[in-house]
Amino acid sequence: MTGGTTAEPSGLSFRQLLESGGFPLGIEIVSTRGIPSNPDEAPPVILARELLSHPRVGWISITDNPGGNPMLPADWIAQFLPNHRDRIVIHVTCKDANRAGLESLAWRLAAEGLRNVLALTGDYPTTGFGGKPQGVFDLDSVGLIALLKAMNEGLIVTTRPGRRDALSPTRFYIGCAVSPFKRYERELVPQYFKLVRKIATGAEWVITQLGYDMRKYHEVKLFLQARGISGVPVIGNVYLLTKTVARLFHERQLPGCVVTDELWELCQKYASGPDRGKRFFAELAAKQLAVLRGLGFAAGYLGGIHKLESLEEVLRHLDSFAPDDWRQFLKEIRFSFPDEFFFFEHDPETGLSEPDKINREYLESLKKPRRSRYVTWGYRLSRLVHRIAFTRGKGLWNLAQKLYQRWAGKPQPPASARLLYGLEKFSKYMMYGCQDCGDCSLPDCAYVCPKRWCSKCSRNGPCGGSMDGQCELRDKECLWAIVYERLKAYGESEEMLAGPPVLYNAELAHTSSWANTYLNRDHHRTAEKRDLNQDTLGGANTHGQ
Repeated sequence: MTGGTTAEPSGLSFRQLLESGGFPLGIEIVSTRGIPSNPDEAPPVILARELLSHPRVGWISITDNPGGNPMLPADWIAQFLPNHRDRIVIHVTCKDANRAGLESLAWRLAAEGLRNVLALTGDYPTTGFGGKPQGVFDLDSVGLIALLKAMNEGLIVTTRPGRRDALSPTRFYIGCAVSPFKRYERELVPQYFKLVRKIATGAEWVITQLGYDMRKYHEVKLFLQARGISGVPVIGNVYLLTKTVARLFHERQLPGCVVTDELWELCQKYASGPDRGKRFFAELAAKQLAVLRGLGFAAGYLGGIHKLESLEEVLRHLDSFAPDDWRQFLKEIRFSFPDEFFFFEHDPETGLSEPDKINREYLESLKKPRRSRYVTWGYRLSRLVHRIAFTRGKGLWNLAQKLYQRWAGKPQPPASARLLYGLEKFSKYMMYGCQDCGDCSLPDCAYVCPKRWCSKCSRNGPCGGSMDGQCELRDKECLWAIVYERLKAYGESEEMLAGPPVLYNAELAHTSSWANTYLNRDHHRTAEKRDLNQDTLGGANTHGQ
C-alpha cells in the first residue's frame, strides 16, 4: 500500500480510533423508509455488516432522517450489529423531538450500548404524512450537547417534592459538526464561534460538513489552534459525488452542501463520458482523503457509499498515490466562489491558509467597523433602552426589580402590572415581531427575535444550512448573519456566542419577559440561580405574570 489509509487493528472503539494517531476511515450509512420484508437483510443492514468487516473501515456512522425525510431510526440498524456497537456513531438531530423526546432517545441509546453520538440541529423537515411537517427544534445542537453532557455527569432530577437525585451517569462520546463552506464573512465567522461554544459546552470531537475546497477544511484546524483549543479530534467529511447528487448540491437542494459552477462544469464533462464520471468522482474523493490525511486530520469520513464496490474503487485510487501527491491535490481541489471569505491569509506557494496570519482585511475591520445597513435606528434604540432599564444593577434595574417583586407577592397581578405587560407585548411585537415567549433572547440575538425570524428558533448560533447569507428555507436572511453584522459594528462580534448555552423554558410562554428578567426566572438568571443539570434544561419552577 503506497499511500492509503492505515488498516486499523480490529477491536478498537471509535474513540480509540480517533485517538490512535492514524487516519482511520468512517463510512456513512443512510437508513430507509418503510418496513423491509426481511429486516435482517435490509440493504442498509447488509452494507453496514460488509463495511464493519472490511479491514480498511474503522467505523460506520448512521444518519438521522437526512434532508428532513422520515426514515427508520438509526438505532434500528444498529440492533442488527450487536458486536460492533462501540464502532457505530449515531446521528441525533433536534428537528423531530422536543427535549423530553431527545432525553428519552438518549437513555435508549445508552441502554443499547450506543455511546458515540453526533449532536446536530438537523435539516428542516421537508416531507411527511398529510403535508409538510413543522420542525420542533426545542433544543438546537448546543442544547443537545448540554443535555448529553449533563447525562454523562449524572443528570439531576426531582424524584419527589423537595428531593433531587442524580441518575446513573452515561458515557456518551459527544461529537459536533461545523460548516466552514460559507461564502461570506457574516456566515463563516459565526460558524467558527459556534464551534467554540459547542466544545466549551461538552463536544469532544468534531466533523466538518462536506465540501470541495481543501483550504476551507484546513481552516477549521487553524481556527481551533488560534483559539488555543487542542486535543479535540477533527474528522474531514468527503462525499462521493454522482452527476445527480452534484446537480442537487449545485442547485442548493440539500442544506449546506455546495458545488460551485466550476466544479459543476467538470462533473457534467466527465459524466458525459463512457463511465458516466465514475472514475472522476472516485478519484476526486480519494484525493480529498489524501489531502485530509496529509493535513493531519484525525480521520476521514466518506458519504455517498451505497455498495462496497464504490468504496473499493476509492481505495484503489487512494493506494495509487505517492506520499506527497496530496500537496498537489490540495491546489487542485479549490472550488470556492470568487468572492469567498477566508479567515486566514492565503499562502500561494502551498495553496493553504497561513497559520499565523489572520485575514488582514478582517482584522482591520474589527478595529474600524464599517457602516452596516443592519444597524437601524430601531437597533440603536433597543441598545439604549437595554442599557438604561435592563442592565443588571445599573440604571433603572434596581427600581424596576423592586416594583416587579412587589407585584409578584400579590395573589393576582394588579392593573398596573397587567397594563405594563400589555405595553410590553404591543411594543415588542411592533418592533421585533415578538412571539410572547416569556424567556426573551432579544439581547442575545442583537434584537432579532429568534422565535419570529429563525426557522429553527436557534438561540445559540447559526445552523449549517444557510446559503449565501439566506436561511436554508430561502425565505429570509439568516438571523445570525444579521446578528453578526450588528454586533461587529459595535466591536462586540468576538463575544457574540460567549457564555453558557441559551435554553428556552417553555413554562414561561405568554408571561411577561420583563417580569421574568427582573425576578431572575429566565435564562439570564444569575449564577446562584443557575443549575446546568436541571434548570437550564427546562426544570425551573416558575410562575410568571
